[in-house]
Amino acid sequence: MSPERFARINQMLDNRQVDLTVCLDKVHMTNNIAAVLRSADCVGIHEIHAVWPDIDMRVSGNTASGSQQWVNTVKHYTFEEANQVFKAQKMQVLTTTFSDTAVDFREIDYTQPTVIVMGNERDGVSAEAIAAADQHIIIPMRGMVQSLNVSVAAALVMYEAQRQRELANMYGTRKLDHAYCQTMLFEQGHPVYAKACCRKHIPYPVIDEQGQIVADNEWWDRMRAPIEKTSIA
Repeated sequence: MSPERFARINQMLDNRQVDLTVCLDKVHMTNNIAAVLRSADCVGIHEIHAVWPDIDMRVSGNTASGSQQWVNTVKHYTFEEANQVFKAQKMQVLTTTFSDTAVDFREIDYTQPTVIVMGNERDGVSAEAIAAADQHIIIPMRGMVQSLNVSVAAALVMYEAQRQRELANMYGTRKLDHAYCQTMLFEQGHPVYAKACCRKHIPYPVIDEQGQIVADNEWWDRMRAPIEKTSIA
């Protein structure tokens, strides 16, 4: 791994916001999901949540521009299941919906632990997400249309959260688990070796402060050894 890539990955890890996330409530178009992932990566979000009955849903790699490698997607069958996670992390639940109590999204304090719930392309957010919200938010419209594409709307809210958190100096201090950071540094800094570890069922090594692999001779011997072929009876 080059020093430049090592520094860039570490900078990304230092800026990840573990208490800020987005929940896509049955958003079904993969290009929209991928676009939200891309924006989430840009603002430093560590993971997003997707409520989807079909657990085999996949993200379009082209639209995400590789962001799915850096931002985790946690899938849930129901919003109730996702909300249990948010409540356990003491997050304020913000749901984008038109209601009598909805406020301009810029009036919210995003320096608090926060989940932003975005609805699907046809029906918006579910009744469960509306009922569970601590606050309803809206993006003001001055034209004839009354809604934005879900990925555009999500990006606007995320960047407001980033603006507030930057003013509060919430970036630049690492909050992620050390083991997770080691995994990311190895997989993204030494991808060839990482794939070999998966094929050969070899544990990941330690990555040192210069981004280099720290492993004993036994580990290197296993890495260099050919994969044993299993005979077919």
